[in-house]
Amino acid sequence: MLGKLKGDYFLKKFFGYLKEKKLLDIIKYNKTFQKKMNKDINNYKEYLEKYSSIEIEIIPAKNHYGKFISNKIYAHIFFDDDKEIKKRNYLEQNEEVKKIKVIIDYKYNSFENLFSDCNSIESICFRKFRRNTIENMSGMFSGCSSLKELNLSNFNTDNVTNMSSMFYGCSSLKELNISNFNTNNVTNMRRMFSDCSSLNELNLSNFNTNNVTNMSCMFYQCKSLKELNVSNFNTSKVNNMKQLFSDCSSLKELDVSNFNFDKVKDMREMFFKCTSLEKLNFPNFIKKTNAYMNDMFAGCISDLQSKIREKCPNLKRNAFC
Repeated sequence: MLGKLKGDYFLKKFFGYLKEKKLLDIIKYNKTFQKKMNKDINNYKEYLEKYSSIEIEIIPAKNHYGKFISNKIYAHIFFDDDKEIKKRNYLEQNEEVKKIKVIIDYKYNSFENLFSDCNSIESICFRKFRRNTIENMSGMFSGCSSLKELNLSNFNTDNVTNMSSMFYGCSSLKELNISNFNTNNVTNMRRMFSDCSSLNELNLSNFNTNNVTNMSCMFYQCKSLKELNVSNFNTSKVNNMKQLFSDCSSLKELDVSNFNFDKVKDMREMFFKCTSLEKLNFPNFIKKTNAYMNDMFAGCISDLQSKIREKCPNLKRNAFC
């Protein structure tokens, strides 16, 4: 029960109860009870700190200096031990730091740009993540170009609505396990994995995209992906697919036959420069959409373009230019 309550809310309810029962005057003159009450409140604050805070372990990249976290508000930072709280969010040149622990307390409800452009990080591990109050993870790891390991096994995304640019520019990341992600409430996945150029595998079988409206550039320049299964994607609410798979130059086969394009307004460069794509399964949607399709298949191999032209003879020429 306590884990669901925030400090101010708990105290307000507690003192409201005392006032209702006319016990406040009694407490004023009862020092023993007053001490016990103060002790209980302090214990509750310690409970919040211990069980509601989010604990992150960071390993800095060698010879990289600068920020390791973009926003240090409500963050308690320790270098190599638990003894001294640091009041800075950057590493200085020639500083020897093997491990950084960051504890984020319950007051912080958004992870937008939390590690944005922090290219001094090699590894991030979420040791504790017991809260479900985070709603925004937009740009959370964007620009972490030195990041090679990301452990999200304890992650909680139950109430997240925005994952746009979440892993954008994580160009050194080869593996990413997001099998525990709950995306039921997510509406924005724009650029979510864009420029993850070293990522060679991505399991999205658990993804729920029922409420997603924007998928533009979602896999843009994922050049090392050889397979991508999006057969479970529900795109009935999506209105933007611009550059969705653009420059996925290692993909040989892609099945989007289950995609619903009814609300899509922009499909420009959707498969642009998918230079290895030999097989593309998609529904005959061309006749019932007025979406922009400029350069939709530009850069694809000629055999694939011929098959698409044959299946969709009414497709505008600019889709291939």
